[in-house]
Amino acid sequence: MKLSRRLVPDVTTLQAFECAARHGSFTQAAAELNLTQSAVSRQIKDLETQLGVLLFERVRQRVILSDAGQKFLPEVRRLLHQTEELMVRAMASARADSTLSIASLPTFGSRWLVPRLPDFLRRHPGTVINIASRSAPFDFDEQNFDLAIHYGQPVWARATCSFLCNEVIVPAASPSLLKANPVEAPEDIGGGPLLHLATRPKLWAHWFETNGVDGHGAYRGNRFDQFSMVIEAATAGLGFALLPRYLIEQELAAGTLRIVLDRPMQTENSYYLAVPEGKRENPISLAFREWIAEQVG
Repeated sequence: MKLSRRLVPDVTTLQAFECAARHGSFTQAAAELNLTQSAVSRQIKDLETQLGVLLFERVRQRVILSDAGQKFLPEVRRLLHQTEELMVRAMASARADSTLSIASLPTFGSRWLVPRLPDFLRRHPGTVINIASRSAPFDFDEQNFDLAIHYGQPVWARATCSFLCNEVIVPAASPSLLKANPVEAPEDIGGGPLLHLATRPKLWAHWFETNGVDGHGAYRGNRFDQFSMVIEAATAGLGFALLPRYLIEQELAAGTLRIVLDRPMQTENSYYLAVPEGKRENPISLAFREWIAEQVG
């Protein structure tokens, strides 16, 4: 579909609008953008004419966003951010043989994937990798990734999911906590402080049930919204945690965390690689998918 140039926004005009909205002042926006106040005012006027709406209202010595301006601002900021990101990526990959953009679950990316990436880059020199954290499925048409690491079920709109690995969690704790709360059986854990991942509130209840223990107190304790925070809390001795073993390899090797009991539990979901339609045959993406399959094999 051919776009009408009349509807394509001018980036400098959008920058002027965002800056004026942030400062509540055309004068301060002009100072930040190294323009005159009249130039900023003219850009805003042109934008209002193009949109057919009033974006600012003048109140005393300030300009205040109108209702239309308040609705428009988040979209402008998103567009400016995407434009800046596009330019940075283009500049970063200008001399690269190939680029690979990966969306990864935050803790999986930082604690498991990134430490292994040197091996992949040794095998594929000249490759530039962009990794961004994403906790839930998104629209590949709106966010330009070559693939995503997904935890859940193999379902993703306009993408193909291939199995990567199952998730097995283990009860872990710091040596200091174990010294104060000795554990010989699953029921001993129930008497101590528990740590929870907020997005998976039933993990402890399932673990206790699997091990034949009354999970009456399975929901008490502190909650965190990322596994990385749960790991840090467990290392600090705040409580017992159910953690994927692959995420605590460093802590187990260093002795800052210990597996409390050899009672692993496989969770109901698994890890998958989601590849958008149209990018399945991307050579560097195919190479990465083969490589990561070796790492979890």
